[in-house]
Amino acid sequence: MNICGYIPESINEGKGVRAVLFISGCRHACPGCFNQESWDFEAGEPFTAELKSRILKEIAANPLLDGITLCGGDPFFSAEECVDFLSEFKECCPDKDIWAYTGFTFEAVMKQPKLKNLALMCDVIVDGKFNEREKDTSLPFRGSRNQRLVDVSRSVDKGQVVEMNLS
Repeated sequence: MNICGYIPESINEGKGVRAVLFISGCRHACPGCFNQESWDFEAGEPFTAELKSRILKEIAANPLLDGITLCGGDPFFSAEECVDFLSEFKECCPDKDIWAYTGFTFEAVMKQPKLKNLALMCDVIVDGKFNEREKDTSLPFRGSRNQRLVDVSRSVDKGQVVEMNLS
């Protein structure tokens, strides 16, 4: 797995102050995507053990962070590697939450075991392909009206998508 970016502190990719990891690779190819250079699975740099360790230490040492967000690309195309990383993240940062962005719908993710494993590690998933016709820059944490902020644990409990309440 490669990463094509890392932001130590951001307020744009989820609630609160977040570390953001951009996972390389996406096959959705949404017209109007803001990060087309991330579609290439070889973009950026290999996510080596040293890089992973450095990022985890940096996140754990930052008391301002509320959590981490996986963006891309689409982290669900590298689900197994992301699960491994998030397992380590949860060990060193048990008090921080996890958000992830994907072009897949939550329903589609939950039907595929490898993707579901990643989804179940997340607190919130921003799901759905970016749709240029539904672009809305006033929406918090997403680019188009079709995308949802899925509260993962409540959705699993209810057996249907429950969107996150931002208030």
